[in-house]
Amino acid sequence: MASLTARTTPTVQNVPGLTTEEMERVCEQTFQRYESGGLGKRKGKGVAIVWFRNDLRVLDNEALLRAWVSSEAILPVYCVDPRLFGTTHYFGLPKTGALRAQFIIECLNDLKRNLVKRGLDLLIQHGKPEEIIPSLVKAYKAHTVYAHKETCSEEVKVEKLVTRNLQKLVLPSSGGLGKEPRSINTTKLELVWGSTMYHIDDLPFDCESLPDVYTQFRKSVEYKSKIRNCTRLPTSFGPPPEVGDWGHVPQVTELGLQQEKVSKGMNFVGGESAALGRVHDYFWKKDLLKVYKETRNGMLGPDYSTKFSPWLASGSLSPRFIYEEVKRYEKERLSNDSTYWVLFELIWRDYFRFLSIKLGNLLFQAGGPQQVNINWSQDQTMFDAWRRGQTGYPLIDANMKELAATGFMSNRGRQIVCSFLVRDMGIDWRMGAEWFETCLLDYDPCSNYGNWTYGAGVGNDPREDRYFSIPKQAQNYDPEGEFVAYWLPELRALPREKRHSPGMMYLNPIVALKHGYTKKTGDSKTAFSSRRGRPEDNRRKRHGY
Repeated sequence: MASLTARTTPTVQNVPGLTTEEMERVCEQTFQRYESGGLGKRKGKGVAIVWFRNDLRVLDNEALLRAWVSSEAILPVYCVDPRLFGTTHYFGLPKTGALRAQFIIECLNDLKRNLVKRGLDLLIQHGKPEEIIPSLVKAYKAHTVYAHKETCSEEVKVEKLVTRNLQKLVLPSSGGLGKEPRSINTTKLELVWGSTMYHIDDLPFDCESLPDVYTQFRKSVEYKSKIRNCTRLPTSFGPPPEVGDWGHVPQVTELGLQQEKVSKGMNFVGGESAALGRVHDYFWKKDLLKVYKETRNGMLGPDYSTKFSPWLASGSLSPRFIYEEVKRYEKERLSNDSTYWVLFELIWRDYFRFLSIKLGNLLFQAGGPQQVNINWSQDQTMFDAWRRGQTGYPLIDANMKELAATGFMSNRGRQIVCSFLVRDMGIDWRMGAEWFETCLLDYDPCSNYGNWTYGAGVGNDPREDRYFSIPKQAQNYDPEGEFVAYWLPELRALPREKRHSPGMMYLNPIVALKHGYTKKTGDSKTAFSSRRGRPEDNRRKRHGY
């Protein structure tokens, strides 16, 4: 009973559960392991710009390393693009919620600190990259702009605009006084691939020929492709060019958002130092990697899964670094199904990234990759009940309240609330996807929209079309009702067997389940025998690692 009370008492648990000093120590020790005197003498000339995007890290950042090799001085820059704080495409929800904005701010502060330690700094500019980058190229006479390649249409459009504006740029001649300005700018945007575990150039097929079935993709890359090593680190990336004002990392309120603080549940600490700290904490300090496959479908607490996804999404953590740590763990401790399963999940993440290239904007359209014509409802009242956690189904409501309060939801929870919104409520899946885009710390368009198309039954693999029965999911993954009691304290006093079917003690269900409870009153006597299609199994896990 004491342990149950501890788990249901509203507390904030930092992820990782390390002090700032411990995180900084782990980060520095990790950097030192990857330092190499074998990089050779720096032979580049002039200034190179590194345009940071969703790659907010120093370790295994190939754009940063290429800039160092090719230049005498690096200018790192991050553009606070106002479009990231606008509204979503279809339903006008906030594109970036306050909790993710705060997480990104912490990532930027940490990146700035780590760059300073290695002889650089981070220039913070407010505005559109296609305007800022060319102006910096002109001011510093930079010969190359290095950045990581993105795959979805909004990000790719910005890349094209930067390239176009660089081509228009007229730089003064470097030939001395009296020379006419040269009319053609030779500065190019060099886009580097660095967001996946398997490099795009090492796939056994091009993205247009990507298999429609994940298992075929996984078996092919595991058999035919090799994962590249993390890039090495020079002892210093300096010096930077002379910069009068490096700017400052903004506060949330400067982005037009209200400050929000996590007051219950998990509080993720942003930044590469925290990311490396979490890997150390989960793999080495707590030794939880060996049981990952058995615990990964949990819902309550920080340690049922790796929780790497927020740092992967911001690029604070390299998937190749995770791979190398798994291999080191297997060599130094043990190798089992759990150690492999972390890599299995990272391959899912890779798959969605490559799939976004193949599918283009089909990923965001109502009919999905299958271009299915479904008459979705867009009932705002029903949708608001779902997103606010007021559906009358404790398992749905608890998950939605966790999302709003922390910016995180378990993988299992995401599948359940998606199935409920789409199949039981009949609501347009894009409304759910856009709400996740607002809230999730680990939002990235490839994984988010890829998962939602699968959950809605419009994904590129029609076999991935399953209904998640709430009573069955509750029985399997929260049998004592601890998770729902934590997020819905009004249920805590109920007997454990009543927490998922509280009847009149809770809100009336907003809809009857298509498969499961037989009445709106929450009669679960026949619920567990009612099933549709093939059972919900454990194969489908692609986010919230």
